[in-house]
Formats: sequence, C-alpha cells, structure tokens
Amino acid sequence: MMKIRLAKEPDIDALVEFNQAMAFETEGKRLNEATLTAGVRAVFSKGDRGFYVVAEENGKILGGLLVTREWSDWRNAWFWWIQSVYVVPEARGKGLYRELSTFVWAMAAEAGDVCGIRLYVEKENRVAQAVYQRLGMHETEYLMYEQPSPNFGK
Repeated sequence: MMKIRLAKEPDIDALVEFNQAMAFETEGKRLNEATLTAGVRAVFSKGDRGFYVVAEENGKILGGLLVTREWSDWRNAWFWWIQSVYVVPEARGKGLYRELSTFVWAMAAEAGDVCGIRLYVEKENRVAQAVYQRLGMHETEYLMYEQPSPNFGK
C-alpha cells in the first residue's frame, strides 16, 4: 500500500539518488555528490530550508519532492514551490505525483497562509507539463531569469 509522508533523515540517501537521477534525465548533468548530499541534509538540519515529501510502498521510497517557501508581499502570504520532483521509472504513470501533490495541497490548506503552489519545469519536458496541467496547474505569464553569484563555490 502506498503511503505519502514527510521525509525523515533516513530517507536522505534515496533523496540524493533521486536528485542525481533527475538532473541526469532532465538536463544531462552529473551533480557533485558531496555538494548534493550536503544540500539535502541541510533541509533536515535547518527548518527554514523547506521539507521533503516522499511516497513509500512496502518500505521502498518510490518518489519524492521538495517544498520551499517564497514570501509574497503583494498577497501577504506564502507561495510554496515544488522542486526536485522525482518518481522512479517503474512507478511512473501510476498517479504517484498526483498523490504527492495532493498531500502538499492538504498541508498548504491546513497552514492557512499559502496563496498558491508553484513549480518550474524544463521547457522540453512535455510529459511533466501535461501532468501538471491535468492537475489544474497552468503556465504563468512569467519567465525565469538567473544570474549566478560570482563568488559562489569558490
């Protein structure tokens, strides 16, 4: 039976593995293992970094995602961002992401100060885009820009 729950520290290895697989599948990137592991661990050690939600069946983690928060002064409320979504290949197409997102939406409704849930997706990832649209999400009017910090990682 599938169980959706908040992730715990013993799930770190699976979450690192998922992030590594997702980066390779979607962008062809190999992430630095030490940096990635430290980044996942930081979510558990510092409460302001967000939280992970995982799907577990028969003791095996089959998928997960990270939720982070962004304050909106325009709305006087939080946007929750879904990030690092990954479902193992053998569990895809079975509604696992739907269950994960339903769990997150229930948490957001209970929190009472969440004005919306957002995520970003690779432009070419049409399969994921179709899933998000079927679940009631829509493309926004915003484009995302990024400028790396010149001193980060040095």
